[in-house]
Amino acid sequence: MTSLYLHIPFCKTKCCYCDFNSSAAKEALYEPYLAALEREIAGMAMGRNRDALATLFIGGGTPTVLTPTQLVHLIKQVEGLFGFTGDIEISLEANPGTVSEGDLIALREGGVNRLSFGVQSFNDCELRTLGRCHTRREAEQAVRAAHRAGFKNINLDLMYGLPGQDCDSWQQSLDTAISLTPKHLSLYQLTVEPATPLEDYIDTGKLSLPDEDGILQMDTVTKQFCQEAGMRRYEISNYAEEGFECLHNVNYWRNEEYLAAGAGSVSYLKGLRAKRVADSAQYIDLVGKGGSVIAESEELSREAAFRETVVMGLRMTQGVSLRELYDRYAIDLKEHYGDTLSRLIGLFLLRLKGDRLHITEKGFPLANRIMAELV
Repeated sequence: MTSLYLHIPFCKTKCCYCDFNSSAAKEALYEPYLAALEREIAGMAMGRNRDALATLFIGGGTPTVLTPTQLVHLIKQVEGLFGFTGDIEISLEANPGTVSEGDLIALREGGVNRLSFGVQSFNDCELRTLGRCHTRREAEQAVRAAHRAGFKNINLDLMYGLPGQDCDSWQQSLDTAISLTPKHLSLYQLTVEPATPLEDYIDTGKLSLPDEDGILQMDTVTKQFCQEAGMRRYEISNYAEEGFECLHNVNYWRNEEYLAAGAGSVSYLKGLRAKRVADSAQYIDLVGKGGSVIAESEELSREAAFRETVVMGLRMTQGVSLRELYDRYAIDLKEHYGDTLSRLIGLFLLRLKGDRLHITEKGFPLANRIMAELV
C-alpha cells in the first residue's frame, strides 16, 4: 500500500498542551508554503516507479485554516502526480469553528472522504482550559454539518485525563460524541509534553490532573460506551465500526513504508527515516532554492526495524504475526526476547495464541510500560 502524509503547520490558535509542529497567525505564509509543498511533492514523484496512492492524509496543525479551494487544488495536484486507487482513503484533519457547511460540501466534492474533527472535549470549561478555539455547541454543529454535507466516514478526536476532568464529565463527552454517530473515535489520554505551557501550569500548581484511579475509571467507561455503540477497539486509542478503521494509520502501526511532505513531516522508505526541517519559513526558503529539506535521517538496522515493528504492531488489538515478522526480518520473536517475553506472558500482560502475539485486556492500561521493555 502506498501512503502519503502532507503536513500543514498552521493553526488558528496554539493550544497549551500542544507540542506538534504548528504555529498560529502566519497567514502570509499560506500561499508560499503551499507552493513549496507542491514543489516538494512534484520532486518526490519524479523518477519514481510509482504505485497509485491508497491513502492520503492531510494533517497539521489545522489544515482547514486553508480554504477549500486551496485544499482541493492540493489534492488534485497529488492525484495528477501519483494517481489514486479506486478506493483511496483521503483523510483531512479539521477543527470545529474553521469550516462552514459550504466548506464541507466543497471538500467532499473535491475528493475528501474521511474527516477527522479535533474536538478534544464536549465540555466548555475543559475546552477553555486547553485553549481550544471552539465551544461544545460549535463542535456539535460542525459534526452535524459534515453529515449533511455527505460525509460517511467521520472521526472525532477526544482527550481524557484533562485538568479538572472527572469520570462523569468524560462520560458526558463520550455520550455526546456517540450521539453524533461518527464511524470512528480516537480517544487519547492527555500527555504533558515538555516545554509546553501546560507543563508550566502543572508544575506551578495552577492546574492538576486526575489521579491514576480516575484514569482507570475513565478507561473502563470508554470501553463500555464504545462497546455499547458498536465501536470495536482496534488500536490502543482507536475505535471504529467494522470497515471504518483508518487505513493510513494502520499502515503506520504495521511499520510499512510511507511518503511524507511538508515542514516537520517524516517519511519512511527502504529502512530510512527522514525528517524535514520544522520551521515553515525555512522550509519555503530551502524548497525555493532547490536545496534539501531533510534535517535529519536515520537508517534503521534490521534488528532495530524488527523491534520497532513489534512495538508498533502491538498497539493494535490483533497484535503481530511471528511468521510475518520472521519472513520480513529473519528474526525469531521468541528467541529474540527470551525471558522478557516469557515474563510478560506469565504476568498475563501479553498473550501468544498460535502465530500471533498481542497485548491482553489487563495489559492495555500498561501498554507503554510493556513496550518500553520490548523496544
